[in-house]
Amino acid sequence: MLPLHAVLNLRRDLRKGFYIIDNMADFRLKVFHAVATSLSFTKAALALYISQPAVTKNIQELESELGLSLFERKGNRIVLTQAGRILLEHTEEILSLYRRIDFELSVLKKKFSGTLNLGASTTIAQYVLPPLLARFYRSFPEIRLTMLNDNTRGIEASLLNRRIELGVVEGRTQNRELKYVPFLKDELVAVVSTRSRLAKYDEISLPELRKIPFVLREKGSGTLEVFEHALKQHKIKLSDLNITMHLGSTESIKTFLANADCMGFVSVRGVAKEIAAGDLKVIDIEGLQVERTFEFVHLQGRSEGLAELFMNFTLNFHNRGL
Repeated sequence: MLPLHAVLNLRRDLRKGFYIIDNMADFRLKVFHAVATSLSFTKAALALYISQPAVTKNIQELESELGLSLFERKGNRIVLTQAGRILLEHTEEILSLYRRIDFELSVLKKKFSGTLNLGASTTIAQYVLPPLLARFYRSFPEIRLTMLNDNTRGIEASLLNRRIELGVVEGRTQNRELKYVPFLKDELVAVVSTRSRLAKYDEISLPELRKIPFVLREKGSGTLEVFEHALKQHKIKLSDLNITMHLGSTESIKTFLANADCMGFVSVRGVAKEIAAGDLKVIDIEGLQVERTFEFVHLQGRSEGLAELFMNFTLNFHNRGL
């Protein structure tokens, strides 16, 4: 982590030319960031708890100060101009530096505060993180947590765009611009409804997979990526399977299975309650055991203060078996 004097110097250098010299101008940057990342004045107003006219006014004043247009309209949508893209890049760095300043000063006071923007792929966000987030909040009530829920590729893209500081993902493919830290082991299992005709099986062979109708996670999800890789080890392609549908979450797959003679392939963590209740049944696939590791992911280099705090807290929490 940069020393505080270096952080302040870098912040000063980034601010040159943008006239960011007072709290009002800083707020305009936050408004700009909200519009630029959502590409919507309405969504930005909701995120900032201000009116849409106030968003428009702040953007207009910022454009007037800079003497440049930051957005242009294309039909019913807005897009960033070249100036907007440049400003967004620096704004991400400035807001990131604010978070680091807050953290370092909080450490000096032995009081942690600020905002940590997290992202997690769907399975992790639904079935792994909620109890950890609750314990973290109880331990650090002054830290405001935000959570972006997306598939693995979406989380990685948000990190690269600096919309979040820390992600937790479940796939196999790794981006060289990002650093991955192992967190938690998981297993993927084949499940069917106990009311399905497929529930008569306790185990099936790999060749039989080609005959069974499947419902799987969407493309870009870590679950599908891991499943596809496991099949390749046995010279089976996804295109060899009878895929009925791709769905965007484990919850939607569970609902679909309750009403169809299909097999799903999901994290065992996402179906534990349904298995215990007798609503779903795990079907073993001979010779196929699919395990994976959930991983923290952040930009290359040392993670920022609050992100590092969250990682250390969560790893300690897990290792203690709590």
